[in-house]
Amino acid sequence: MPKSKRIVIKIGSSLLANEEMLTPRWAFIQQLLGDVKTLRDQGYEVLICSSGAVALGLSTIGESPETAGLRDKQAAAACGMPILLNAYKQVAHEYSFDIAQVLVTLKDLEDRRRFLNTKNTVHRLIRAGITPIVNENDSITTEEIRVGDNDRLAAKVAQMVQAETLIILTSVDGLYDRNPEEPGAQLVETVNDVNEFLEVTKSVSSLGTGGMLTKMQAANMAQNSGCTTLIGNGEAENPVTSLLDGSRKHTRCVAHAKPATDWTAWLTDRLQMAGSIVVPADAAEALCNGERGLLRQDIQSIQGTFVRGDVLHIYDEDGNERARGLANFTAEETIILARNKEIPAKQLLGFQTNATIVSRDNIVVLDDRHIQWDTPPEDELEQIQDT
Repeated sequence: MPKSKRIVIKIGSSLLANEEMLTPRWAFIQQLLGDVKTLRDQGYEVLICSSGAVALGLSTIGESPETAGLRDKQAAAACGMPILLNAYKQVAHEYSFDIAQVLVTLKDLEDRRRFLNTKNTVHRLIRAGITPIVNENDSITTEEIRVGDNDRLAAKVAQMVQAETLIILTSVDGLYDRNPEEPGAQLVETVNDVNEFLEVTKSVSSLGTGGMLTKMQAANMAQNSGCTTLIGNGEAENPVTSLLDGSRKHTRCVAHAKPATDWTAWLTDRLQMAGSIVVPADAAEALCNGERGLLRQDIQSIQGTFVRGDVLHIYDEDGNERARGLANFTAEETIILARNKEIPAKQLLGFQTNATIVSRDNIVVLDDRHIQWDTPPEDELEQIQDT
């Protein structure tokens, strides 16, 4: 997959908003966009995934990060987004380039058609020489339908535009082998397999929604698309270019030498689990060997309220996630088919179908480089085989 000369920069809330006053940190924005200007002059196309809208709007509605509930945060995002974009606009104008706002929701990234529509918009902005500022539309999302963190959103954008580098600016120097506040903690300079470090990545900043765990998840998504991720402290002079030239310490998550195709990356690198299916070991092997698709006879249990075209996570009976694939039926239709294996599908559903739950061509087998998702708890699974 050819790589473009594109860079995606993710900015955390703690860098953009003063933690006490909840106002824009103008000095940082000046440094950031000064670097963007430098990169643009060097021929790079730059995209920014920005947090900060909720933090900057909290004081407007008389709330704080500690007291704000979901509705407060939605209202704060509506108030804070104009403040955030105005700050970006003013400083970008000083550096003689234009910005544009691109607000997205989970469905814009998880639904294939909407993903492609968003991609077309972003590419059109890039062709016009405009720097897109991408953010989740927090004013209308709920906890159930949120991306949840801008680290993985930035990785999705990096996949979308086939960026060569994803830069995540945060409040620490990078990934440490343990809590960086512990004595003897060492910075991890190079990461090839993020799975080795997932257990040491748990803390979250007071203004942000993602800690180092989400940054490792984002780095894994970027790696799968052939994009290298740099994680470093944003509190520095020339916060972006000093990471790119290696003049200060950071963590480098190396891109895979053989990246996935655009289609495979979109299908496997999910932001939220729409649904899951558990199958016996022999069926899992048949799927992974490409012998056939997922049949209704295979299903042991189902989880989720997925619809046609959603991505299903497929587990074997030992709880190992083996593959992901596009659902041909809704959850309700799948349950009906699986519980009535001997009845023709047309009689059950009212239309002619071969009752393949996931077609062979729409299944991607997971390998060691993917982060696996835990199987849902037993009480969330709709049991099929024992009924």
